[in-house]
Amino acid sequence: MSALLKAKQETLALRLAALSQPAGGSWVSAARADALARLQAMGLPGRRDEYWRYTDPAAFNAVTPAAVTPAAADAVVPFDAIERVKLYFVDGVYDAARSDSLELAGVELSRLADVAGTDSHWAAELYGKLEANGQKPVERPFAVLNTAFAADGLLIRVTGQAERPLSLIYEQSSETSDVLLHHVLKLEEGAEFTLLENGVGAARFNSVMEVEVGKGATFHHVRTQGRDSDRSAITHIFARIGSESTFKSFTMTANGTLTRNEAVLDLTGDDAFAHIAGACVGDAGVKHDDTVFIIHGAERCESRQVFKKVLMNGATGIFQGKILVKPGAQKTDGYQISQSLLLDGDSQFLAKPELEIYADDVKCSHGSTSGAIDETALYYLRSRGVPKRQAEALLVLAFLAEAIGEIDDETLGEEIRGRLESWLTRHTND
Repeated sequence: MSALLKAKQETLALRLAALSQPAGGSWVSAARADALARLQAMGLPGRRDEYWRYTDPAAFNAVTPAAVTPAAADAVVPFDAIERVKLYFVDGVYDAARSDSLELAGVELSRLADVAGTDSHWAAELYGKLEANGQKPVERPFAVLNTAFAADGLLIRVTGQAERPLSLIYEQSSETSDVLLHHVLKLEEGAEFTLLENGVGAARFNSVMEVEVGKGATFHHVRTQGRDSDRSAITHIFARIGSESTFKSFTMTANGTLTRNEAVLDLTGDDAFAHIAGACVGDAGVKHDDTVFIIHGAERCESRQVFKKVLMNGATGIFQGKILVKPGAQKTDGYQISQSLLLDGDSQFLAKPELEIYADDVKCSHGSTSGAIDETALYYLRSRGVPKRQAEALLVLAFLAEAIGEIDDETLGEEIRGRLESWLTRHTND
């Protein structure tokens, strides 16, 4: 055993000593046991791991999270302009009293905690399976930890066109809450579904979402996270995208001391679309990391990665994005762009774009840039009477527009734009 692997497994042993696996029936117990075995073989990551060289995993490796005072409620409730089904989780525990009914036309909803004791469930074919498939060629140990120990989450089977979006709202009440949530979604052929997520969630938050998008189905995902807090969060999306289907995910992150969003999107059917985007705004002490891996395994598929980060007062933004085109995945169209706007000389943006192509009839591109606000454009606006703060906000929003434009729903897009504008108003100075 190498010294590096030994160190990773020693770190894991300390973490596991503080955890216990929830009870469950045959299908979920088998998945958890498999995940635990995989986790013990790989250990927890350190700074010497290639995909953790920019982000120190110590906060996620720690036996217990640092104490964080619960944040006050949002003055403006996210997504409140949208008619939606609201489900609340407080410190990772489902709050039935505050939540809407689990009844939603076109959708079969259940909780992992409620069905884990059963001997069979439709989620058995997916729980831990997509996550396991996403461990190659890059290991994602915190997702495996989640599969092994998450006690709750939602199991969502969409059989038609959902009449309303489903909104998951995460809240924190305990200063030391350490949350693991695991969601599984299955969109049947031709189904359409929108999932919204927002909220602080916990002092330390770890979520996994496994999504299977069936033939001709459409999945929309919009998430807001971070806020003005000292919390640490790591999220994972593992998606298997079938023929003629669409997967679209957008994340807005505003502050949050440490946030890492991982996504592994596997296009397995011909003529499929996978779009993932993010807009990040970060102030002092913020570290925000997007790590994305898109696999093209079928013909005539399209993928887009669009990530924009606005950083100030020493904030750090990270983007690690890869497009893998497998042999035979002809007519692939892969696009990747990661850009940062640095509002001072102390902030930094670290990017690692990658392409790996084994087909000869493809169109793939990637680009990454970092820069400051255009002084000429700023001067133009100020010379026409626009105050400096407002002028800077307008230029920043114009910079973020390409990422926000990935949201299909105009109402959701306008809300995200408004929340970013509010953040800029609070954090930029004359």
